[in-house]
Amino acid sequence: MKLPYYLLFISFCFFADNSFSGDIKKGQEKSASCVACHGNGGISINPVWPKLAGQHANYLETQLYEFQKGPNGSRNNAVMYGIALTLTNEDIKDISAYYASLDNSIGLTDDNYLSNGQNIYRGGNLEYKIQACMACHGPNGQGNSLAGIPSLSGQHSEYIYQQLKNFQKSDRANDYNKMMRNIVNRMSDEEMKAVSEYIEGLH
Repeated sequence: MKLPYYLLFISFCFFADNSFSGDIKKGQEKSASCVACHGNGGISINPVWPKLAGQHANYLETQLYEFQKGPNGSRNNAVMYGIALTLTNEDIKDISAYYASLDNSIGLTDDNYLSNGQNIYRGGNLEYKIQACMACHGPNGQGNSLAGIPSLSGQHSEYIYQQLKNFQKSDRANDYNKMMRNIVNRMSDEEMKAVSEYIEGLH
C-alpha cells in the first residue's frame, strides 16, 4: 500500500540531518533589527506580519535562506530579501534558536468562522479532496520540527490567509512537492478565511 505523500515527506525528513545549534543569547542580541516588524519577544502587533515566537528553529532557518535567494527563489519578499542578505549562516542559526526558545501567544477565533474553520482544519473537505490541515500541522497546530512543518498555533489569521493566497497564486512556491499549492487550489476563499481564523485561536 502506498503511503500518502505527506507521510513519505515526514518519514524522509525524520532521518535527515536536523542538528540546529544556534546560540539563544546571541540570537536575542542579533534580533534587535527584527523587533520593528515582529515585535518584542517575537509577537508582532501588525497582523499581516507573522509571530515568530515558538516557531521551530529549522523552519525559521529554511525561510531565511529562501528569502536570501530573492527574485531567484521560491519565496520572494523585497523587505525580507534585503534583511536576510545581511545575515551570516551563524546569524541565521542564532536568531532562529532565539525565537524558537520563546513562548508563542494565542489569539481568538471569530465565532462566525469557528465551525467551518474547525471542520476544514480537522476533517478537510472530502468532496474536493482537501486534506485536513492537522494531518501535517497536528491537532493543536504544533507542526513537526523534524519534518520542517511549521507551527501554526496562535498565528495571526490575516498572515495565514495571505500565505494561503500566495500559495494559491504560486507567489510562494517553497512547499515540498507542491503540498500546499495542491491543497489551496481546491479551496474557496471562504474556506481559506475560515481556517485562518480557526488557527489564530488554536492551541
